[in-house]
Amino acid sequence: MARIAMVVTNPCSPDPRVLRHANWLVKDGHEVTIHAYDRQEQYPMSESHEGVRIMRYHLGKSPYGGMIKTALGIRRFNETVSRSLATNHPQLVYCHDADTLATGCFLKKKYKIPLIFDMHDLQHTWVRMASPKSLLRKFLSMLMEKRMLRRLKHVDSIITSSGKLSEESTHLGFREYLSKNGSSSTVIENRPDVESMSEKTTSEHWCVGYLGRVREIESFELLLEAVLSLEASQRPSLRIAGDGVAFESVSKLLFSAKKKYNLDVEISGSFDAGEFPEMIQGIDVMFALYSPARGNILQGTLPVKMFDAAANGVPSVVNAGCLMGEVAENEDIGRSVEWGNGTMLAAELLQLRDKTVRLDATSEREKTRFLKALSPLLHRSDERRADNNSSH
Repeated sequence: MARIAMVVTNPCSPDPRVLRHANWLVKDGHEVTIHAYDRQEQYPMSESHEGVRIMRYHLGKSPYGGMIKTALGIRRFNETVSRSLATNHPQLVYCHDADTLATGCFLKKKYKIPLIFDMHDLQHTWVRMASPKSLLRKFLSMLMEKRMLRRLKHVDSIITSSGKLSEESTHLGFREYLSKNGSSSTVIENRPDVESMSEKTTSEHWCVGYLGRVREIESFELLLEAVLSLEASQRPSLRIAGDGVAFESVSKLLFSAKKKYNLDVEISGSFDAGEFPEMIQGIDVMFALYSPARGNILQGTLPVKMFDAAANGVPSVVNAGCLMGEVAENEDIGRSVEWGNGTMLAAELLQLRDKTVRLDATSEREKTRFLKALSPLLHRSDERRADNNSSH
C-alpha cells in the first residue's frame, strides 16, 4: 500500500476526474489524500469521499481566470502544501495539471519522492482565453508553457486525457503534444462510470442543453444564431446550467433573446457531478461547441460533457476539424460542426433531435490502462516502504 498525496488547484467539490483516479487507487489498496485549493472558501476543510480524504486549503479568496491575484493565490497554495508534505512525507505525489507541479517538483528534488503528473488540459492556454489577441497574455502563456516543459524533466510518470485514435488519424491529442516536446505519456480519457449510464428520455418539445463551465460568450452567440434561423415551430428550448467567468454575460444574452423572440430559456448556476443525470433528463442534444481561439480545442481536448451525455443516451454537437469531432463521429455519439457556421449547426441540431446514442467505452477501460501505467511506481513505493521498515 502506498500513501499518495494528490494536489489540485480547485476545491474538488467534486472534481470527477480527480476523484475517479483517487478512488481507483483506494480500491487498489492505497491511501489517498487530496490537497485541494478552495479559492472561494465555500466548502468544508476536511471531508471523506468513498475512502478518499479531501483536505481543502483556505488561504484567502482568489479568483479564477485572473492574472496577478490568481497567480499569487496558486503560488501561496503550492507553498503551503509543500510545507505540509515536507513534514509528513507521502510515498507518491500525484499532481493534477501544470499549476500544481511546483509542489511535486519541490518534493521530488528535495526528498526524492516519486512524482506523477496528470495533464488534463493545456493549462498554459487558459491565460489567453479572456483576451486571445493580447500580447501580454501571449507572452505569459509562453512563459508558463516553458516552465511546465522544464518541470516535466523531474516527472516519473505522465497521464494525460487525449491522444490520436490511430496512426492514420490526422487529429492529434495531448499525448502527441507531450511527445513532440520529448515526454511520453499514457492516455486516460475522462469517461464516466458504468453505473452512471441510463437511457435518453424524450418529450414532445425538444431541448438543447449546455451543462458545465460557462467560460465564453461566443459559443452561445453561435447557438442563438442557429436557433433563431429555424422556423419558430421548430425551435428547441434551451437549458444552460453551470458557472464560470462568462455566466453573467451569457445569462443577459439569452434572457434578452427570451424576451425578444419568445424563446423557452432556462438558466441555472453551478451543480455537482452527482446532479448531472437528473439535470440531463429532458435534454435531447448536448451543446459542446467552443471557439477555436481557445488553444486546447484544436490541440486535442475531449469535452467531458460529450461522454457524460452519451452515457445518458444524449448525442452532442462538437467542433469539427479536431480530435473531439473525430471521436464523436467515430463512436456515433454526436456530430461535428464547423465553428461559426450557424446554418450547419442548426441542421445538425435538428438531425440529432430524435437520436439516441450509446457509450460503449466507459471508465472501466480507462481504469485498466491507468493501473497498468502506474503499477511500476506503486510497486517501487511498496519496496521502499519495506526497506524503510526493515532498517528500523
